[in-house]
Amino acid sequence: MQVKVETEKPSCPVERTLDVIGGRWKVLIIRELFQGVRRFNELQRSLHGITQKMLTQQLREMEADGIVHREIYLQVPPKVEYSLTPLGESLKPILEGMHEWGLKHIHQIPA
Repeated sequence: MQVKVETEKPSCPVERTLDVIGGRWKVLIIRELFQGVRRFNELQRSLHGITQKMLTQQLREMEADGIVHREIYLQVPPKVEYSLTPLGESLKPILEGMHEWGLKHIHQIPA
């Protein structure tokens, strides 16, 4: 018998933001989607080292958080496209700020 453990969402806004974009792949997926609509295979090819299982999991989590939209086209073979929602697009200044901070301080941070 499998027991489902409910986890509480963080109450701190910064912690919640990190929950939404945290991890190795989410920021990289978002970066790709800033460029426009992408199909699953396009995302996987552009993210070297990500497995199909991990990409699927990350996209589902981001879709559940409301930052990624999945559009399914009923055709043979099925076509699925991913894009950022307005909420996902609103992350752009945050990630740009992180990018600028990284450029400014990259030499001060131990590898």
